[in-house]
Amino acid sequence: MPAPIRPPSEASPTWRRLTRAEVHVEMTWNLADIFPTPEAWETEMAAVEADIPTVTTYRGKLGEGTSVILACLEAYENLAARTGRVSSYSFLNCAVDATSAAKQEAYARAQTLMAKVQAAASFIRSEILTLHPCTVEGLLADGDLEGDGGLSSYRPYLRGLLRQRPHQLSQQTEEALVAFGEVLGASKTIYDQSKMLDMSFPPATDSECHQHPLSFGAYEARYQNTSDQTLRRSAWASFTAGLKGYRHTYAATWSTMVRRNIVHASLRRYESARDMFLDEQGVPLKVYDSLHDVILAELAPHMRRYAELRRQVLGLDRLLYCDLEVPLDPGYLPAVTVEEGREMLLRALGALGGEYRQIIADSFSHRWIDWAENIGKSPHGTAGMVPGVHPYVMVTWTGSMRNTFTLAHELGHAAQMFLSYIHQEPLNSIPSRFFMEAPSTANEAILGLDALSSSTGERRRLWVLTYLLASYHHNFVRHLIEGELERRIYALAEREQAITERELSGVQGDILREFWGDILEIDDGARLTWMRQPHYYRGLYSYAYAAGLTIGTAVALALRDEGEPAAVRWVNALKACGAKGPLELAQIAGVDLIA
Repeated sequence: MPAPIRPPSEASPTWRRLTRAEVHVEMTWNLADIFPTPEAWETEMAAVEADIPTVTTYRGKLGEGTSVILACLEAYENLAARTGRVSSYSFLNCAVDATSAAKQEAYARAQTLMAKVQAAASFIRSEILTLHPCTVEGLLADGDLEGDGGLSSYRPYLRGLLRQRPHQLSQQTEEALVAFGEVLGASKTIYDQSKMLDMSFPPATDSECHQHPLSFGAYEARYQNTSDQTLRRSAWASFTAGLKGYRHTYAATWSTMVRRNIVHASLRRYESARDMFLDEQGVPLKVYDSLHDVILAELAPHMRRYAELRRQVLGLDRLLYCDLEVPLDPGYLPAVTVEEGREMLLRALGALGGEYRQIIADSFSHRWIDWAENIGKSPHGTAGMVPGVHPYVMVTWTGSMRNTFTLAHELGHAAQMFLSYIHQEPLNSIPSRFFMEAPSTANEAILGLDALSSSTGERRRLWVLTYLLASYHHNFVRHLIEGELERRIYALAEREQAITERELSGVQGDILREFWGDILEIDDGARLTWMRQPHYYRGLYSYAYAAGLTIGTAVALALRDEGEPAAVRWVNALKACGAKGPLELAQIAGVDLIA
């Protein structure tokens, strides 16, 4: 576990961005749990490719009976897990040091291998979806399948496949789409690489005329919420200037991705890309639309009053986008060490029971977390499960309470992935995107309520409340506004409107103006916020934060009021992820999203 290091102050002129080689090893994750050496990774790369025939040997045979289907799924699950470890190792290495050409090359090779494995296994979907209807009914029937030897455990996976039957393409077309997966996903690759490596920003200046180095990650981790108004607005201006240089490129990458999804939906006989994504997620259209329509409309008046109150308390002449989440008491900003953050999280999340608490404790003690702030590291917090190993979490720790909420969020993802992976067949363990952000945002709400209950003194409670409100602003307001942008842009693209920087920035500005009214000054930086969100490259995802926090808030309040019964319900829901639909999971946790 990292030592209780207090990083240099955000206003310190001595702070500089480190290279990965300069980062202390205790601030990094331990990838040796996946492969002890790069040579071991190379060996497994070759072995995975050589073992593709262990799956393809079943090609053309799935109609022979349930025992053959079971053997094929077990072989595929094994090969997919091995491919996942190979891919994860290269991705995690590259995500924290994209300046390394060798790591970029290794990641590209792993992606190519993954595409090859997925293309080779694409016959599984096609053949299962062409089974005789009587066979399909048998696969989906309640109870154990006679003589299946264990196929019933894969029923959630099979149900997910068979739901897509009306949208299945020919086997040759399906194989081609999978084989081109790496190419068709190039928009996100271009976005990620340019953001980490190519984009540059002028330095920012603080109130004492010191200059500070700026990067995409440093802006979001250090400067966007600094209480030094001069530094915050200087960083905002520099950040906006850097974004502007890439606005046409990013518009092209996003537009290309949107067009790809629309064409894909049309090929699969959906009315729209939105219908395709929601069908895959198991989300009714009325739930998706009501999240946007109800929350945006009903929350806006309250957020305007809140924003105006913030402006008055902070003594600002005008309110810019970069002022929306600034701490309300700049004279009370105690740093949070890694050790202090750990204790806060273990105390708060320990209420979810011993099994959950152990996952959190292991994340700290076994170096599952990468804390470092260095050149070439992805600016976004992430968490991912490495099949057969454990989750890994990436954050950028600068010693703030906001970092603690971010870490709680990512540990929520990590714990959910781990619990569902060990309690479900791996093929069943991935939840709908609609539910994906519930475990993470629930952790933020649980942390906030616990911190409030244990805080004494008015200033400390205000400090905690500021960050809890920032969590709700980020997940409810910011992400739902992003989701509304997606909803409108896809509607324009479906009508064959060209999606350029002008449309993206214009629609973004319109939404912000509708939500914030005259309280917020909509400048160039605000209109370019569409450039900052990688979730746009994952289909309809941003809206899922509001859905998740709706569930997460109810769970956190139930945990506070009921204690252990609420904890048991929630952990049971996390274990069932992937085996149940998103609305069913919410019901297991005691939350009704339809009523």
